[in-house]
Amino acid sequence: MPNKSKKEKESPKSGKVSKSGGQENEHESSNRKTSNSVPPTTQLLKGKQPGSQTPVKKDKRQSSSRFSLSNNRELQKLPAFKDVPPAEQEKLFIQKLRQCCVLFDFVSDPLSDLKWKEVKRAALSEMVEYITHNRNVITEPIYPEVVHVFLVNMFRTLPPSSNPTGAEFDPEEDEPTLEAAWPHLQLVYEFFLRFLESPDFQPNIAKKYIDQKFVMQLLDLFDSEDPRERDFLKTTLHRIYGKFLGLRAYIRKQINNIFYSFIYETEHHNGIAELLEILGSIINGFALPLKEEHKIFLLKVLLPLHKVKSLSVYHPQLAYCVVQFLEKDSTLTEPTVMALLKYWPKTHSPKEVMFLNELEEILDVIEPTEFVKVMEPLFRQLAKCVSSPHFQVAERALYYWNNEYIMSLISDNAAKILPIMFPSLYRNSKTHWNKTIHGLIYNALKLFMEMNQKLFDDCTQQFRAEKSKEKAKWKEREEAWLKIENLAKSNPQFLIYIDSMGPDGPIDMETDGPLLDDVNLLKKTVEEEATQIQKDQRRERPLVRRKSELPRDICTVTALELHRRAEEMLTTHDGH
Repeated sequence: MPNKSKKEKESPKSGKVSKSGGQENEHESSNRKTSNSVPPTTQLLKGKQPGSQTPVKKDKRQSSSRFSLSNNRELQKLPAFKDVPPAEQEKLFIQKLRQCCVLFDFVSDPLSDLKWKEVKRAALSEMVEYITHNRNVITEPIYPEVVHVFLVNMFRTLPPSSNPTGAEFDPEEDEPTLEAAWPHLQLVYEFFLRFLESPDFQPNIAKKYIDQKFVMQLLDLFDSEDPRERDFLKTTLHRIYGKFLGLRAYIRKQINNIFYSFIYETEHHNGIAELLEILGSIINGFALPLKEEHKIFLLKVLLPLHKVKSLSVYHPQLAYCVVQFLEKDSTLTEPTVMALLKYWPKTHSPKEVMFLNELEEILDVIEPTEFVKVMEPLFRQLAKCVSSPHFQVAERALYYWNNEYIMSLISDNAAKILPIMFPSLYRNSKTHWNKTIHGLIYNALKLFMEMNQKLFDDCTQQFRAEKSKEKAKWKEREEAWLKIENLAKSNPQFLIYIDSMGPDGPIDMETDGPLLDDVNLLKKTVEEEATQIQKDQRRERPLVRRKSELPRDICTVTALELHRRAEEMLTTHDGH
């Protein structure tokens, strides 16, 4: 399931995973963190901002899929299961299932057939309770009937997107369109999940009806705009993956195809986060050593997902999958980090913050031997981030110096890392516009100074020497321009243009204070200005882009807030 507890993961059923995990833990250092045991759950309400929001009534529009309505929709209320003898319950069960294949109009005329809609709703609710609390009721004749109910009610053509496409599409702001038929759809999903979860369920019988075609149609529904439906689909597909071993490779292949289409063709799909959440649990269970196809999946499918504009919608789930792979096989670290650096955003600061978050998660699980391979290009990128005029990017990069495991890696390789970071840290300690960044930079310099004072002094002297060379080169360039100017003055036409020429020469934007001239003064300034970062400061102040507070459809918000997740629903029933 997408949200297994830690206890479940360590059960005998997943012995392979537990064993491999145990071997990995032996090599971890005491400071090293481990990733979460379950993938992060996809949010139902995206881009939700704290504070009051203006409710707005949505314009009437196509708000549901097009169903082929049944001609005869007058349903007869059948007796309850408890009112018939046990010998007749199977026959009654089949009758109720066939009743639930009748489809009603929830779009053009929501108030039509209310009596018969209630009969179907009551029958679905009763069947959910029946298979949840009774044993030996799922007999062989029931299987085709249950699958047929699911096919008829669920597999349909999804409506065109009600939100704009292309450059105007904003998955964080644009509201989802909810399925009008959800009162019935939810119960069908719940019933089908109960069917799959039942102790009486036999995959050997069900595989005749739940086949590749069924899976393909199920995957098509992941593009539904309704996040409630995608939540149930996620749990349903994961149950099928767990129970039907013969379908596992096919499911992975078809998810790959969805990702390929999303990355290279459409850049628009509503269910990427849910599919990644499923994959997070699947990757968790991969046996060691990893198969070549799984490594290719990471390098050719997961990593290119970082390129897509709507990364923010599914990034937590994507980062979880990537980290799971690196925990399974540390040799994948170098190509993964190099790919992240290749796809690093150039002009999108909120996306840079996401990359920095993911990179820290990777560094939390990285092996020291793998860190050595990537540290130089990695810290060159971090140096650029520290110099970013966007304060959240610089702030997020400087928080790396508050991570104990990362600091231990830096300490072991300070001779390579400090010369890369020092120029960026020093320059921005004086020139960055944000005063908070100054304190964080001095904090990083202080940690470097305490780590290796001699190396810190050497870097200071080296930086001063480089600045002297730059000044000498600048002076040569200025003298060359003066020669050109003097030659120009000898031209008779010079006086005509002299009035339009500015008298000022080039200006050096970086002012050299006394810090570089006196190493001891630099150390004293660092000691005085260093800010001690609290370990929980990052959690208290999440680095998120502030979205505009657009009016929200109150009906949509209420429906999503009242939705009970499929996993929660199953857990609650199991608890009873």
